[in-house]
Amino acid sequence: MRSSGAVDTQVVLLRRGRRLEYVTLGWNVFGVAILAVLGVAASSVALIGFGLDSLIEIGASTVVLWELSGTGEARQHRALRLIGVAFVALAAYLSVQSTVALASNHHASPSVAGIVWTGVTAVVMFALAFGKGRTGRALGNPVLVTEGRVTLIDGLLAVAVLVGVALDLFLGWWWADPLAGYVIVYYAVREAIHIFRP
Repeated sequence: MRSSGAVDTQVVLLRRGRRLEYVTLGWNVFGVAILAVLGVAASSVALIGFGLDSLIEIGASTVVLWELSGTGEARQHRALRLIGVAFVALAAYLSVQSTVALASNHHASPSVAGIVWTGVTAVVMFALAFGKGRTGRALGNPVLVTEGRVTLIDGLLAVAVLVGVALDLFLGWWWADPLAGYVIVYYAVREAIHIFRP
């Protein structure tokens, strides 16, 4: 039987985990709208792909909030598989988009706004990923730990997109934008494999 101190700690950790997910959810809902505008205006594969990744992060946060409302092995397994399927879909879509952009010599029209948004997003995602990982390990909750890795990847992708857009804007390396899309594909495939074959 658990002591009241252990139960209190569990409650505090669950509350913290939910709070981290709500912040992630709010940031990404706002971010999808920003990235949709910036990505379409710039005709940028990288920014649009990052917006789609943010959609997956929204789904992942929603799944984790659902899972945290009542843990159980079957629910955890289902939640992880939903996140994995979303990564596979993202990898497939961006593989096609990046390949078409490179093959057709598609030139995006990047802006400083895209660089600023991805830079700020990277900092926020790294902070959230750290909090989720630590909280998930303390709870012994594999779904929260996995979603923390998803958030970390979101931060890494923000850096990759930032670099691709910056190289295109400042050096005229148009191919850096679709290459940043391939970086997202790589991480999406890697995370899907990690989820389906732990």
